[in-house]
Amino acid sequence: MLRSEVIQAELNFLVPKDSYRYERPVYVASEGGADAGLYMTGQFELVAVDVRNARTLPVPATLDVEGFALVSHETGIDNFYDPAQVSGAYEVEVRDLVAATTGASRVVVFDHTLRGDAPDVRARNQTREPSKVMHNDYTDASAVTRVHDILPDEAGDLLQRRFSIVNVWRSVGRPVETAPLVLCDARTLDPENLLAAERRAKARIGELTLVTHNPAQHWMYFPLMARDEALLIKTYDTADDGRARFSVHGAFDDPTSPTDAAPRESIETRTFAFFD
Repeated sequence: MLRSEVIQAELNFLVPKDSYRYERPVYVASEGGADAGLYMTGQFELVAVDVRNARTLPVPATLDVEGFALVSHETGIDNFYDPAQVSGAYEVEVRDLVAATTGASRVVVFDHTLRGDAPDVRARNQTREPSKVMHNDYTDASAVTRVHDILPDEAGDLLQRRFSIVNVWRSVGRPVETAPLVLCDARTLDPENLLAAERRAKARIGELTLVTHNPAQHWMYFPLMARDEALLIKTYDTADDGRARFSVHGAFDDPTSPTDAAPRESIETRTFAFFD
């Protein structure tokens, strides 16, 4: 099914802190299952914005310009719900993909999250919900902390040079028809619209970045992402030389999705990309 060059959709933004009595928002990470749902403190608002079909861009988006890139990527994994396949062969595929795309000298995979856009899908696979709030996964502080968490014996040396965090996101089944990802062109983000929030999970407390709406923001998505495509999202980069340092993103309800669309099933894999 062809999709329009531009659609209008409602995205979920943090309300600006000067609009109400502000307390630092707290995001509580869900656990897998039918009732998995997003829980955050703070005030949020749905804002109707134009969302461009990024497949129609005259020049494809890249990690260093917009902050994200779509690539063709065949996978040999036949069941993404098999932990052995994901932690084995798929991690090799992801490391190779991120290294080839970024030029990193070393890639470390450190997390996988499976999500489903329907309670029965989540119950069957014990997966989490799509994150339908505009956010970035890290802040400057939490990105560095994550290196210390995952590679404590090497962090001191690794943090002396450039590193980035790149997420690899893909469908694990049918083409994505519900709750696709929307991403903000990094060049159109104003730091005034970015706020650090606490992220609470079972094993640790960290930080993520939330965003308030700004009409200058340019939002894009890749409709009908197939299983043989991968979306690379830069969620952090120490380089501060004009390239994109991260891309705010989140899931949204696509008003053009058919009423009988199959619920989205996806996996996102987080990686460190270290550079010489």
